[in-house]
Amino acid sequence: MAGNTPRRVRESHRKSQRGAEETPLVKWLLVGTAGLFLLVFLLLPLVNVFAQALGKGLGAYFKALEHPDTLSSIRLTLLTAAICVPLNVVFGVCAAWAVAKFEFRGKALLITLIDLPFSVSPVVAGLVYVVVFGLQGYLGPWLADRDLQVIFAVPGIVLATLFVTFPFVARELIPVMQATGTDQEQAAMTLGASGWQTFWRVTLPSVKWGLLYGVILCNARAMGEFGAVSVVSGHITGLTDTMPLRVEKLYISYDSTGAFAVASLLALLALVTLVAKTWLEWRQERQFEAAQHVETSTSRDEGTGPT
Repeated sequence: MAGNTPRRVRESHRKSQRGAEETPLVKWLLVGTAGLFLLVFLLLPLVNVFAQALGKGLGAYFKALEHPDTLSSIRLTLLTAAICVPLNVVFGVCAAWAVAKFEFRGKALLITLIDLPFSVSPVVAGLVYVVVFGLQGYLGPWLADRDLQVIFAVPGIVLATLFVTFPFVARELIPVMQATGTDQEQAAMTLGASGWQTFWRVTLPSVKWGLLYGVILCNARAMGEFGAVSVVSGHITGLTDTMPLRVEKLYISYDSTGAFAVASLLALLALVTLVAKTWLEWRQERQFEAAQHVETSTSRDEGTGPT
């Protein structure tokens, strides 16, 4: 009788596990619903973009992309991302380090301000810059006297893009730095490392995956931003049109091939971002599993070694 007790316990445990699991019907219903949404709202529109872009052949596709105004929009988009992403990296690292490693007055306010672009419409952000830097704005006359132009020029586009993208790097790094704690930095400082050496050799390697993940998301948003850039750019063809603005202008002018050709480039950038994101997650998971394996092996060796 007593020998059957463990078996009964195991059977009871398996029954409780089966009771907690969903039935196959519910499971496949949930999977099917998610797959249907992905098919209708993601995959079909994405396939349609490339089908429309290539509908008149590769010759028409590349001709649309080689248009001088389209090339100008591509260069401006890449320039804006090349300026905004490094600035966001500097801000994100500094803000995350301050929030995760130190206690100070105004910490909650800083976190709130970091999250502000998530709750403010990009159009509103663009209007704020127009009010501040426009000809009729607070700093407009001062800038005009010095022949400096922000609104309807590249500086305004960069500022608007910075506003909508600066939370991404910081928001990815803050939880990572909070999880790592300060023990490693304190140990490095105890061993004589300077603050700069501690940052480069201890802090940065421990958060590299979160940093790369934030950079990828920031770059994707910078290249695809429309609302804020639309307000401050002035839509000057060949000068202040980014790729999203160029898509809108071509579509309004009934140049569907050109519009979908530029849109396909943005879609390709999104796919590259998705692949990079998936690769980073895979590398991070593999690294975590390797670290767990080493830790388990070390614990086993210590447990079975001589005492």
